[in-house]
Amino acid sequence: MKLIRTTEAVGQVLCHDVTQIIPGKYKGPAFRKGHIITEEDIPVLLSIGKENLYVWEKTEGILHEDEAAAILRDLAMGSHMTAGEPSEGKIELKAECGGLLKVNSRALLEVNSTPQMMIATRHGNTPVKAGDKLAGTRIIPLVIEKEKMDELVERTHAVTGGEPILDLKPWVHKKVGIVTTGSEVYKGRIEDKFTPILIRKLEQFDVEIIGHETTDDDDKMTTAAIEKLLEAGADVVLCTGGMSVDPDDRTPLAIRNTGAQIVTYGAPVLPGAMFLLAYLPPREEGSKESGSASPRVICGLPGCVMYAKRTIFDLLITRIMADDRISAQEIQALGEGGLCLGCETCTYPNCGFGK
Repeated sequence: MKLIRTTEAVGQVLCHDVTQIIPGKYKGPAFRKGHIITEEDIPVLLSIGKENLYVWEKTEGILHEDEAAAILRDLAMGSHMTAGEPSEGKIELKAECGGLLKVNSRALLEVNSTPQMMIATRHGNTPVKAGDKLAGTRIIPLVIEKEKMDELVERTHAVTGGEPILDLKPWVHKKVGIVTTGSEVYKGRIEDKFTPILIRKLEQFDVEIIGHETTDDDDKMTTAAIEKLLEAGADVVLCTGGMSVDPDDRTPLAIRNTGAQIVTYGAPVLPGAMFLLAYLPPREEGSKESGSASPRVICGLPGCVMYAKRTIFDLLITRIMADDRISAQEIQALGEGGLCLGCETCTYPNCGFGK
C-alpha cells in the first residue's frame, strides 16, 4: 500500500473500506476495498473527511483482485455463457440460453482447495434459463502473486484437459413418441391421464410430439408400438405404465425386446424407483437439426410420474433433452438426495432433490 492525497487518487485502487455515516439514517461503506477511484468520487471522499487514502501500489508479479478474478473466470467459463464486469473483485457468469449446466466437480474442488481462491457455482446437472446466474469467481485477498495463479491454471488444466470447469449444453430439438400401456386404457375403461401430464412436462424443452400409441398388456404389441415410433423418426420414446412387478406389467420386457441397451431398471429415487432407461444406436442419417448422430432413448415411466409433482423423470429428462448421456453409476449416485420431500410449495430445481 501507499498513502496519497485524495485529490490525486483518480484511477487508484482503494486498499480499505471507506465508511460513511449519516446520523439517524445510515452507517456503512461508501466505497469498498478494491474500488477504483473516479473523478466523481473525490468530492464524496472529501465530504466524509478523507483527505488521504491508502491505495494499492502496483508491483511486478502481483495481481489485483479483478485481474485474478478474470483468470478464474477464464478457467470456469464454458460455451453459451456471458461474464459480467468485475465488481468488488467478483465476476459473475450467466447463461446465454436455456439448457443443462454441467460442472467438472473435480476441477472445481482443485480450485477451491487452493488457499485464497474460490469459484462458487450452481449444482451440476441443473436446468437453467437464459439470464440465470451460474457462478461467481474471486480471490479472497485484495492482491495475489501471479505465480500462484499460474500454478493454479496449470493444475486445473491437468484435470480438465484444458476444457472449462463449466459447460452449458443447450436443449436439443427432439422428436418424441409416447406409448401408453395397459388394458384399462386400451379397452376404454378409464381415460388416459398420463399423456397430458407428460406433454405439459415436455413443453419447457424443444420437442415435437410425432406419435402416440396405446397398447394392451401384451409385450409384443408394446414392442411393435415402440418400433413404429422409432421408424417414424422418434429420438425419444416414453412408455407409461406397466413398470411394476405385477404379472401383467410387461413394459420392461417390451423395451428389452427392441434390442435397446438397458442402462437401469430401478433407481434409488423416490418417487421413481421403478424407472427404466435404455439406449439404441443413432439412426444412420443422424440428427438433421444438430448435424450429429445422437443415441435414441427409451424410458419406462412408473405411475408416480402421473401423480407426484417431481420424480426421477424430472431429474433425468433434462439430461436427455441436452444429449447428455447417463450412466448406471450416475443413476446409482442419485440415492443421496434422491428423496423428494413432497413440499407443499414445490421449488424444484431450487431444492435438494437429486443433488
